[in-house]
Amino acid sequence: MRDLKRANAKMPAYKLLRESGFEVFTPMRWRLVTKSGRREREEVPCIPDLLFVHACADELDPVVEATPTLQYRYERGRGYRTPMTVRRVDMQRFILAVRATEEPRYYSPEEITPDMYGRRVLIVGGPLDGLEGRLLKARGTRRRHLLIDLAQLLTVAVEVAPEFIRLLPE
Repeated sequence: MRDLKRANAKMPAYKLLRESGFEVFTPMRWRLVTKSGRREREEVPCIPDLLFVHACADELDPVVEATPTLQYRYERGRGYRTPMTVRRVDMQRFILAVRATEEPRYYSPEEITPDMYGRRVLIVGGPLDGLEGRLLKARGTRRRHLLIDLAQLLTVAVEVAPEFIRLLPE
């Protein structure tokens, strides 16, 4: 879904939908802000207008009609006004990866080039057990990062311990 409210709104759509009883996920990141002369860390959406809601259209339609700044996100090339959907399994994988790391790094599809994709791997053990993805190729780093894509909208890179990596055949 899309939230067209300003970034500094007191009640963004993800908070409004959570209070209405919907299961909502929005990728978050930490940002330093100054409040009353003090610097504080606060969690803000990584992409301000992007949120994922686990509900059917019949449940969401009354909320969307009542909130003028809340819209469905539509897929291009799939017919007139076809709302974008993400498979439950893909969303669960993405949420597991984001919540398993302290500082996930988010990439848009334009930022990831084919050169950045490394070997296909399966994670065996640890908090990311069972996740499958590709390693991020980065020069000069000793850390391993796993790339997990979400429906050509967003990619997250999460740090993985080398002992949990099992290479998959290409």
